[in-house]
This record gives sequence, C-alpha cells and structure tokens, in this order.
Amino acid sequence: QVQLVESGGGSVQSGGSLRLACAATGSIANVYAMGWYRQAPGKQRELVASSNTKGYTYSADSVKGRFTPEMSGDNTKKTVYLQMNSLKPEDTAVYYCNALSYDNPSNFWGKGTLVTVSS
Repeated sequence: QVQLVESGGGSVQSGGSLRLACAATGSIANVYAMGWYRQAPGKQRELVASSNTKGYTYSADSVKGRFTPEMSGDNTKKTVYLQMNSLKPEDTAVYYCNALSYDNPSNFWGKGTLVTVSS
C-alpha cells in the first residue's frame, strides 16, 4: 500500500502563492506518477497537474502558466509539489494528492488539503 500525506494548504488573497507538498511512503517502488486533483463545492473532482518519474508534466488549461507540478524522490520516499502562483478565487477547492503505481491496487489518494483564495 501507498500512504499519501499532503501539506501546505491554507488561505491566501487573490494574486498570492502557495506551495503544496505530498509525501508518498510505503510500497512506492513502482509509483510512476503523482499529481493533484481538486474539488470545489458542488463540482466534480478534476485533474489539476501531474508529473511522472520520467520528468513529464501536465497542467490543466485553467492553471497553465500559474501552477507547476514537480515530482522527486527515490524508492524510500517520493514527493510531489504543486507551486501555485497568481491564485484566483476560482482556485478555491480541496486539493487531493494522487499516486499511480504499476502494482495492484494502482491508484491512491490523500485525504485532501483546503486552499481558500479570497478576492
């Protein structure tokens, strides 16, 4: 099993920055990608950004140029960061860390961290 622990959420004013971190421990040798989803009240959970062990990164159009994912670590601990700049009120959501593994089960979730952006 893979355990994910998120940190770095909080409240910030519009235009500000936050940096989220998610640490993966446990059976992580086959974790090949980690990323961030978010869920705003009354909306579906959506993929925000992700990164994999080969250095490939993805950012949703709504955050492109503002949010940057970064994955690092080794087979004892892997971490994914999300640098969030130029935050907007519409970025307010619970942000969930996700990890994908070649093992079974293959999909793991953190408990979420709240980001609130005020105008």
